[in-house]
Amino acid sequence: MTSGTPEAPGNPDGAEPADAEGAADTGAKGGPRRRPPTVTTDTARPEGGGRAAPGDAPAPARQWPLLTVLVLAGLGLLVVGTDPFPQAFRVGAILVGAALLTGAAMRRMLPSVGMLAVRSRFTDMITYGVMGGLIVLLALMVQPSPWLRIPFLEDVLHLTVT
Repeated sequence: MTSGTPEAPGNPDGAEPADAEGAADTGAKGGPRRRPPTVTTDTARPEGGGRAAPGDAPAPARQWPLLTVLVLAGLGLLVVGTDPFPQAFRVGAILVGAALLTGAAMRRMLPSVGMLAVRSRFTDMITYGVMGGLIVLLALMVQPSPWLRIPFLEDVLHLTVT
């Protein structure tokens, strides 16, 4: 006990206890082996979430799939907001839905889509596809003078409004 290092309780010579776990803590070279953390410190990138262009390309070029979807949706919102022609609301909403459907198609076809990848490939495709399809469907059915008539859905709508 003259070395100045504290002794472990119940171990008078200060050596570490020899147990099965202690023996497994040494690596192949005799040094301590690193254990995986018990708390998650980071999240994994979604599959396909890598760059869509080489790393030396400018930032917009690396994220072209996301920019394509955003520009198409922005164009749809611009058409709705400015109302330049009589059916602008319908056309703008169809463009927003088409943007989401384009995102679903790119998520399916391209191996890497950058920041367009939010979750797993399957979840992104379903989310973008269902939301885009519903927006296009509702835009086609909007009153007055709908471009698409589905009698069952019209009856449901009339039951909820009246």
